[in-house]
Amino acid sequence: MMQFCPWEQAQYFVYSSNIPTLFFYSHIPAVIISLLLGFFIFFKSGKSRLGQTLLTINILFSLWCFFDLILWATNRPDIVMFFWSMQVLIEPLIYLLGFYLAYLFIKKKDLSFRARLIGILIYLPVAVLLSTKYNLSGVDLYDCTAIEGFIAQYFTYIIEFVFIILILILMELGYKNTTDKIRQKEILTFGTGVIVFLLAFSWGNLIGSFTENWTLAQAGLIGMPLFVGFLSYHIVKFHTFNVKLFGAQALVAGLLFAVLGILFIRNIENVRIITLFTLFLVSIAGYSLVQSVKREIERKEELAKLNTQLESLIKQRESLMHLITHKVKGSFTHSKYIFAGILDGSFGEVNEEIKKRATQGIDSDDTGLKTIDLILNTTNMQKGLIKYDMKPLELRSIVALVDGEKKGRAEEKGLKLETHVPTDTFTILGDQFWIKEAVSNLVENSIKYTLKGTININLEKKNDKVLFSVTDTGVGISSEDKKVLFTEGGRGKDSVKVNVDSTGYGLYSVKLIIEAHKGRVWAESNGEEQGSTFFIELPLV
Repeated sequence: MMQFCPWEQAQYFVYSSNIPTLFFYSHIPAVIISLLLGFFIFFKSGKSRLGQTLLTINILFSLWCFFDLILWATNRPDIVMFFWSMQVLIEPLIYLLGFYLAYLFIKKKDLSFRARLIGILIYLPVAVLLSTKYNLSGVDLYDCTAIEGFIAQYFTYIIEFVFIILILILMELGYKNTTDKIRQKEILTFGTGVIVFLLAFSWGNLIGSFTENWTLAQAGLIGMPLFVGFLSYHIVKFHTFNVKLFGAQALVAGLLFAVLGILFIRNIENVRIITLFTLFLVSIAGYSLVQSVKREIERKEELAKLNTQLESLIKQRESLMHLITHKVKGSFTHSKYIFAGILDGSFGEVNEEIKKRATQGIDSDDTGLKTIDLILNTTNMQKGLIKYDMKPLELRSIVALVDGEKKGRAEEKGLKLETHVPTDTFTILGDQFWIKEAVSNLVENSIKYTLKGTININLEKKNDKVLFSVTDTGVGISSEDKKVLFTEGGRGKDSVKVNVDSTGYGLYSVKLIIEAHKGRVWAESNGEEQGSTFFIELPLV
């Protein structure tokens, strides 16, 4: 016949006269807040390894708290033996994961397979010897506490001590390996937070195992949500999403559950204790929120001031741009007419050398005018001022037209221009003028940056898309230059050595045109002096 501990059987696993009502305050809010924060971080961090680890720790902590309530409520020795063993299994595992959490945050990378294996081997004796007398040898029926063996009373704490030391070493190495003061502060505060979290969690078992005062042992759990919130805050900050909103939500949730927990307290002395704790939490939360709102108001006022200044600067810049454009464009146009007059004999007969120089002058003015128009058009595209006349177009005819215009230009440089277009229809919806501009720009770009060899123009269908490409044997694109292609003013570091007229706006304008036509543009290259291929992809009608 089984002997029971001297109180009634538990109802719903966690209710009996043996369990102090204060424990519902120390356990239940801690579990709810920890789980909420764990899932919040898990989803907000994009289910990252860091978020996964914190959530796992919080789930294990919640299980530990639930098992603890069962142990206090039950009067059955067999249940005590089972759930006490589960607690012994969970506690060092939380330390192991705590070290893993600190490693992910400080190192910003995962543990190696070898390091993981060492951690598992350190923890393995707890799991292997869990059901033996080396863990628990029996139950004291006077108070239904397990009689702990070497594993439960000593070995688990040795493991926990080892992981605390490893976290301290990790913090020291991480601090020394960076000169960034902000990062150093992050490492110290997060590492300290993990250690305090683990020590607060172990407070109960440490006090209980060595003093047998299991009631006092539970006090540490009351502060657990604060430490979980502290770690969550730093993970949020590390992942740079809305820190202030998260902080306000966490504080409000903490206050809600702190007040709710008072409903479970029946003893007036305990109510006073909990009220003092809640008052302390309210004071911290209130001060933090007031300071946060104050800083937010100051920043908004500063931002409004900067926006006003920015709007004024933008207007000044636009006025200056229009003034310069008008003056410069007028100068180019005026000098072009002078050169044209020299060529047509308006100023009398001139020799061939002067005619040659006048032709060069016209070409130079044309380049200047095209550059101004390009920059103005790009600015208007950015603002959405360009209105595209979208109609069904045959892209094959546009490519043929560009090929005819550019072939002579390529031959002048000694280049071979080849076009490979199948006899098929390539109907797209677009503005003929701007699509021709984009295609022409890519072909002209290849001619400018190819010193010798061949330029191939291709047109093909890819499912419901049409793919236009220009492949050259030119100077190629370095990995560094790829980052600035198709950006406003983006030029390769040595582009002006090949093309003195490079502005960085040509490819950017192509990008804006193609994106306005619901397509995409990109470039590929094996590196410098390896040639390049530019692509335009557009939807077929």
